[in-house]
Amino acid sequence: MMNRRSFALAGTAGLLSACARPLMAPVAPPAPPKPAAPAVPFLPMPDFYGAVTDEPYPIPAVPPGVVPPHLWRQEVANPFPNEAPGTIIVDPDAGLLHLVESKTRAMRYGAGTGRDAFAWSGDARLQFRRKWPRWKVPDEMIARRPELEPYSVANGGMAPGPGNPLGARALYLFQNGEDTLYRIHGACEPEYLGKAVSSGCVRLLDQDAIDLYRRARHGATVRVLPSTLPATLSA
Repeated sequence: MMNRRSFALAGTAGLLSACARPLMAPVAPPAPPKPAAPAVPFLPMPDFYGAVTDEPYPIPAVPPGVVPPHLWRQEVANPFPNEAPGTIIVDPDAGLLHLVESKTRAMRYGAGTGRDAFAWSGDARLQFRRKWPRWKVPDEMIARRPELEPYSVANGGMAPGPGNPLGARALYLFQNGEDTLYRIHGACEPEYLGKAVSSGCVRLLDQDAIDLYRRARHGATVRVLPSTLPATLSA
């Protein structure tokens, strides 16, 4: 065991040995700077995500580098081969919406879904569709956000156009003949695509909402799969 005296001697020896180093010890030349990593170019967005100018209201282009390619609209192998053509299936954990085209093919879209306390799952019926719909705020939402009272059902809702959170198209979902108050609609901000941030609705880019509107079938089944992710506390 090292006592106090031996510890002091060892410390002194260490200091002496340090001082005994040559005053002009050779210094290694500095390493040359590493070349900067080349910037990874953004993949160009497909043309169908460009600005839309033939609608009643302008729709801006989706900026490059914001939406990952797996959330771009694309035809894929149908992961739900037992579902009837026309069925719409939303996977909130993956942030994807599939429209079944046939037993083997489906159209896939990136989708924003409901955050904690607003997520829902189950089957609904596509009752009707609207171009540039009015946003009529449900009473339940007004109870949480009184500032939305001017856009209530009683007040006629918010007029369509830029700033309307339903965007360019909306698909209305019913269960047992009653409005669920949930919609599949446009106006999803590109940075939120694929994430659970909405108040329960399924949100798409406006370009994709227009495409889905064109393909969707009246009366189709809309199935929202249950989330298997652990719930988190909302801020």
